[in-house]
Amino acid sequence: MSATALTMERLSFAYGKAPILAGLDLAVAAGTITGILGPNGSGKTTLVRLASAALRPTAGRIALFGDDLANLPTRERARRVAVVPQETHPVFEFTVEEIVRMGRAPHLGLLGLEAPRDRAIAREAMERCEVAQLATRSFRAISGGERQRVMLARALTQEARLLLLDEPTAFLDLKHRLAVYALLGTLHRESGLTVVVVSHDINLAARHCDRLVLLRCGSIAADGTPAEVLRPEPIRSVYEVDVEVRTDPSSGRPFVIPLAPSGA
Repeated sequence: MSATALTMERLSFAYGKAPILAGLDLAVAAGTITGILGPNGSGKTTLVRLASAALRPTAGRIALFGDDLANLPTRERARRVAVVPQETHPVFEFTVEEIVRMGRAPHLGLLGLEAPRDRAIAREAMERCEVAQLATRSFRAISGGERQRVMLARALTQEARLLLLDEPTAFLDLKHRLAVYALLGTLHRESGLTVVVVSHDINLAARHCDRLVLLRCGSIAADGTPAEVLRPEPIRSVYEVDVEVRTDPSSGRPFVIPLAPSGA
């Protein structure tokens, strides 16, 4: 097994003539939790979509656990990487349990028949994400925060080795924000799951991630431990705000307090 879960080499992407990522190099070690930070338009979501093959790069190479992403069959790719998108809008009417059980698709045989183990895995994922009580509800009828937890349950049901999350706490209340990161930490410790999470919540990411990657205009502005990345100068340069960085006494991690827009 490769010690690197995700590798991006000289990666570039553009929507039409608008460049989003430009020659980006990134290697994510297996069994780590990496946070991707940056302002709107910095390329965070595009990075996730490229890593899951939802988009194809304009130039460069992406590898999953040592194998070229472009050459992996769809089923094998789905066994290696699972995605929790920022928003989900299904075309058809599905119940919560049906959505979650879709995560087993890469593991089913040619006939697509589920075994008791597949249903048990889906049920456990729903319980861990606190959505089991919603099993028979229409996915369309539940709240945005509940949808996010359902999509996390589906990703866990997929049993992939790499989990990509794009703003997984965007619609969640404080309790469930903390619960999502606690669950990710538990999965990381128990199974060595590799996690890459895009976040606007700098302090949550700092508290729970081994490594932070700060993006600016499609390039990496800072990369390292939370203490190395979350310093006033890099944050001012990327976010255009002045901040005070303190140490959280309960975790020993940096804690960022915004002060004012830079130059205000």
